[in-house]
Amino acid sequence: MIYSMTGYGKSVLQLPTKKITIELKSLNSKSLDLNTRMPSIYREKELDIRKVLADKLERGKIDFSIFIELTAEDTSTQINTPVVKQYIEQLKKVVDGDEMELLKMAVRFPDALNTVREEIDEDEWKAIQTEITKAIDLIKDYRLNEGKVLEQDFNNRVTIISDLLEKVIAMDPERIEGVRERLLKGVEELKEKYDENRFEQELVYYIEKFDITEEKVRLKNHLNYFLESINSVDSNGKKLGFISQEMGREINTIGSKSNYAPMQQLVVQMKDELEKIKEQLLNVL
Repeated sequence: MIYSMTGYGKSVLQLPTKKITIELKSLNSKSLDLNTRMPSIYREKELDIRKVLADKLERGKIDFSIFIELTAEDTSTQINTPVVKQYIEQLKKVVDGDEMELLKMAVRFPDALNTVREEIDEDEWKAIQTEITKAIDLIKDYRLNEGKVLEQDFNNRVTIISDLLEKVIAMDPERIEGVRERLLKGVEELKEKYDENRFEQELVYYIEKFDITEEKVRLKNHLNYFLESINSVDSNGKKLGFISQEMGREINTIGSKSNYAPMQQLVVQMKDELEKIKEQLLNVL
C-alpha cells in the first residue's frame, strides 16, 4: 500500500461567537517542510501542532492554517476612552471643528485603542484539537486515494517492462547467432587460413562478454521486488526509488551489451517506462 504526498484536508468548527476553519495542504518534498499560519492567540500551541503533523504526515511540503471568522460581538480591541477624550480637548485648542471630525482624528493617534491579549480557552482548544485530527484524517484519506491511482500506474508500467523483458529473452538466441555470423563472415572476408578451434575459443570468449543472462535474471527479480514492496505494509517512496535505480542499472547494461538493433529498441522502450515510474515516485510518501 502506498500513499501520495499530495493531499488536502479541511475541517470547520462552529462556536457561539466565531467560526474556526482548519486547513491542510500537502505537496511532494524530499523531507518534511512544514509551514504554519494561525492567529497570535494560538501561537503558544504551535510546537504541539508541529509535533502532531510531523508524526502523522511524515513527509511532504505541508501548509497548515487556522482561520477565525467572528460571527458575533467578540473583540479584543477596545477604545481607550479617557485618552481619546484628552486628544479631542487638545485638538479643540488647535483648530475649530466638528466633534465627529475631531473624533476621527483622535482615534488615529497612539494609544487610542487598547488590544487586550486573549487567553486560550482550554475547552475551545480541545475542540480545535479534535478538528485538527479530523483534518489530518481527511488529508490521509486523500493521500491514500491518490496512492491507489499511483499504484495502478506502477503496476501497468512494471507489466509493460516485464513484457518487454520477455521479448528480450526470446530474442537473445537470435542476437547471439547474429553476432556469431558477423564474426565468422568478417574472418572469412580476410581470406586467410585460421585455426578453427582457436577461432571457436575466441568466439566463445567474445560472446560471453555480450552475455546478458545475469542482467535478465536480476531485472526480473527487481521488477518482482518492486511489486512486492508496493503491496507491503512498510512501502515508501524512498525504498521504491532505490529499487527503480537498480532496475535502471540492469536495463542500461542490457542496452550496452546487446549490440543488436532490435534489442536496443526494446531497451529504449523499457527506459521510457522506467523514467515515467521515477517521475511518479517523487509523489510517493
